[in-house]
Amino acid sequence: MQKQSFPIQGMHCASCALTIEKALKKVVGVKSANVNFASEKATVEYEDTVTADALKQAVAATGYKLLPSHDGVSAERVHGEHRMEPTVKETAEHDHHRMLKEAEIKALRKKFTAGAALSLFVVILSLPDYFPFIGEVMSTPLRFFILMLLTVPIEFWVGAQFWRGGLLAAKNFTANMDTLVALGTGAAFVFSTFVTISKITQGTRLDVYFDVAAVVTTLVLMGKYLEAKAKGSASEAIKKLLKLQAKTARVIREMGEVDIPIEQVLVNDIVLVRPGEKIPVDGVITEGASAIDESMVTGESLPVDKEIGDAVIGATINKTGAFKFKATKVGKETFLAQIIKMVEEAQGSKAPIQRLADQITGYFVPVVLIIAVLSFIIWMIWGPAPSLTFALVNAVAVLVVACPCALGLATPTAIMVGTGKGAEQGIIIRDAEALETASKINAVILDKTGTLTKGEPTVTDAVQIQDSRFNIIQLAASLEKLSEHPLAKAVVQKAREENLKLFEVKNFQAIVGKGVEGEVNVENQLQKFYFGNRALMEDLKINLEPHETVLQALENKGRTAMILASHKPLGIIAVADTLKENAIKAVQFLKNLGVEVWMITGDNERTAQAIGKELGLTNIMARVLPQEKSAKVKELQAQGKKVAMVGDGINDAPALTQADVGIAIGTGTDIAIESGDITLVSGDPLEVYEAIKLSRRTLRNIKQNLFWASIYNIVLIPVAAGILWPFWRISLNPILAGAAMAFSSVSVVLNSLRLKRG
Repeated sequence: MQKQSFPIQGMHCASCALTIEKALKKVVGVKSANVNFASEKATVEYEDTVTADALKQAVAATGYKLLPSHDGVSAERVHGEHRMEPTVKETAEHDHHRMLKEAEIKALRKKFTAGAALSLFVVILSLPDYFPFIGEVMSTPLRFFILMLLTVPIEFWVGAQFWRGGLLAAKNFTANMDTLVALGTGAAFVFSTFVTISKITQGTRLDVYFDVAAVVTTLVLMGKYLEAKAKGSASEAIKKLLKLQAKTARVIREMGEVDIPIEQVLVNDIVLVRPGEKIPVDGVITEGASAIDESMVTGESLPVDKEIGDAVIGATINKTGAFKFKATKVGKETFLAQIIKMVEEAQGSKAPIQRLADQITGYFVPVVLIIAVLSFIIWMIWGPAPSLTFALVNAVAVLVVACPCALGLATPTAIMVGTGKGAEQGIIIRDAEALETASKINAVILDKTGTLTKGEPTVTDAVQIQDSRFNIIQLAASLEKLSEHPLAKAVVQKAREENLKLFEVKNFQAIVGKGVEGEVNVENQLQKFYFGNRALMEDLKINLEPHETVLQALENKGRTAMILASHKPLGIIAVADTLKENAIKAVQFLKNLGVEVWMITGDNERTAQAIGKELGLTNIMARVLPQEKSAKVKELQAQGKKVAMVGDGINDAPALTQADVGIAIGTGTDIAIESGDITLVSGDPLEVYEAIKLSRRTLRNIKQNLFWASIYNIVLIPVAAGILWPFWRISLNPILAGAAMAFSSVSVVLNSLRLKRG
């Protein structure tokens, strides 16, 4: 099963997106398809048997164009295979979808400029009462004829996309915004042309409405131009991420140092990076050391010191020393490529709140057509004289004022801006559903280790029990050298600092959430030792009562006390982890949002309460084993709470999955980017607050967009149909209707762009 995004060319409204979506879903082997009108992309999940050509043909059958992606890094960077020897410049700049979009915007600007110039003359010639000299230099039939000649290029060249889109919709037995515009302006043009011919041949008294056809077409096209520009701003996040990529890499080959495009870097290549240069791909330092600016990926402002064995991230900047590293991930496997892919997929996904808008859009245009026909018939029968003209003007106004685009853009533009804004802050949101759910979170469970603390514990105390003849650090470290647990690493590090020789261990076993056991070779004798927490000692029925004072004193300081024992206690080693810089602030800010904050830890109650007190937390879940965390999430969910679980994405996977929103937190490549609904790249707990705040702002923005898009249509369509005429003699001029329609969709996009400020 594959999931990929494809640029779509030729969409003009939300109805177009629904038509393409239905066509893609009909392809055998396609599991799901989402077409996003705002990003102009289709996200398709399909079986391996489905080819890009099959998808392309399905879309082509509806009259639109799907652009296959040939680049694993980004769906926007296509046509990689038709270059024999790509230059660096071509590799960096060749973005077919972007180029097509820029060409489209340029064409729209050109047509709008021409349409505006011609429409100015049409308006002047349509108002002889305001410009008396017109009547002096030309007769009315001649004026009508000139108006017709001026309107023809506006209607059929400037407005060609509306006619083309309307005909495609008719071919697919559907109707869309193009249908409405083409019918509305076309009706005004055809009626005016008929009147012109009649005026020349028979001298009719009817007036023409070429100004309606010309100005409405130009205004709607202007709206499309502004909308395209605004949508470009909404999708800037992907462009910014793409620009982060290095263009070349200096690789060590047999002939020496060679500069090559990053597309040609292979796994295990040795790459040289000098001060001030971008790191081209992900890898591990093999020679040298440096300070690296990872802010563009993690959001962390301070450079990070790196030395041999440390991982480096592609697109980050080498600040000081030169170093060599071995490439471990290239192309679509790099950390940046994964982020770009996730952001693209998130921007192309649909939020649950959008489903209603999609349903309305599906019926919207047919209902508007019915209203326009009914308006024409009613005013033709009961309208003021001349009733034909009045009926036509009202029907045209209904057709051009209706705007399904505003409804179609309301959700996806906000999602695009919201997810893009998050990516800039190092908050990677998997999809629109996660964003919407996160806005409803009212309880957050924060895993202590790695989320609230740095996950770098150190040994603070080593209490040798009097009757013990063993060095407890040496014995504990011998056991723990085989463990990957952070507390184990702290004990082993302490032994290294004291230059203690570690013993051989056999039959080692890790007891999840409790400790370790093994047979240690001491003085050529294998002896069984245990090292772990109180729970392990309880299981072994080892009496700790004589040492309770020492244990409680350590735990009251927030330290994790671990006991070394054989058949009786031999010593106590205390380990403490430092709170992250923003941990206290993060807890306070989450509380200010009205969120119930919990800390979950494997520590005992006393240690957990001491840490909780430092954080300002009273909601503590202590002595929780890793496999029990998901049950704790369920407990809060059973109380009717929407729960977010924040953890490292590795040990907490079941709990992250169980939560309404799983938030994986880590630093750089250490984090499992696929493990959560939301991924916090920087490891800063304050980003949990920022993620929830961003999701709430985005959902609020979506609701604003949907409200105004709905109110606009609910109010103006009846006004355009003439509902106010019987009471106050008020009707909506089609030119004003066209202007309102043009700005309705633009206003929705502009409102979404406000999210970029916060």
